[in-house]
Amino acid sequence: MSALSQPAPAWAPRLLAGRWLRRALFYLLMLALWEALARSGIWPEYLFPGPLTVGQTLIAGIRKGLFITGALVSLRRIALGYSISLALGLTLGLLIGRVRVLEETIGSLVVGLQALPSVCWLPLAILWMGLSERAIIFVVVMGALFSITLGVEAGVKNTPPLYLKAARNLGARGVALYTQVILPAALPAVLSGLKQGWAFAWRSLMAGELLYFTLSLGNLLQTGRDLNDAAEVLAVMLVIIFIGVAVDQLLFSPIERRVRERWGLSG
Repeated sequence: MSALSQPAPAWAPRLLAGRWLRRALFYLLMLALWEALARSGIWPEYLFPGPLTVGQTLIAGIRKGLFITGALVSLRRIALGYSISLALGLTLGLLIGRVRVLEETIGSLVVGLQALPSVCWLPLAILWMGLSERAIIFVVVMGALFSITLGVEAGVKNTPPLYLKAARNLGARGVALYTQVILPAALPAVLSGLKQGWAFAWRSLMAGELLYFTLSLGNLLQTGRDLNDAAEVLAVMLVIIFIGVAVDQLLFSPIERRVRERWGLSG
């Protein structure tokens, strides 16, 4: 029986339960502190509402369909922008990591552009494309592209030369060498770049949607600000946080666990 197919130890459920209990207690303490600050009178209620008020606003927004519709619009935009970034970033990263001339030219440019905050692309996108859907998608792409590219490049450069020699001796060439040897070996670094790219893309999207007046999470934030409704702003922020955590737990975390198991790094 392999190590991966062995049943979990008897103490594993207790360990998991203890972890969730500590997490629940921590968040309950945070909510209690939040409520205490809200009731202290330091700030007016419309500027610093308590968790109960924010929860009521969140439920009302979901029942009206505003938050759900806004979330779906934002998710559609980031899915399109991130997919474009992924295709371009994987291609650029592989080429820069394997071709010295591209590393010395395009690679240096990518490093410089990575240091530029993605929101800086927003004014240029508006000048080029107007305040439109395409401008927002462009900002999302530019927010994620360079992180993905650098992650792939780092993974390719750190691929052990022994793997490449063994693959070539077995007849691997061209595309097969990349798909069957280089990318699997580079997967830990690539995954790190993908996660960072997702985080930057999500932030870039929210920045762009603050200015684009269609129903979306970013626009709901702006609406709450215009109405001096801090409860709505905080409720939308909770939706944004929830989506970010859900994507990490449902998409990236399972892949990370499989990668750790494959490389024998899981405890």
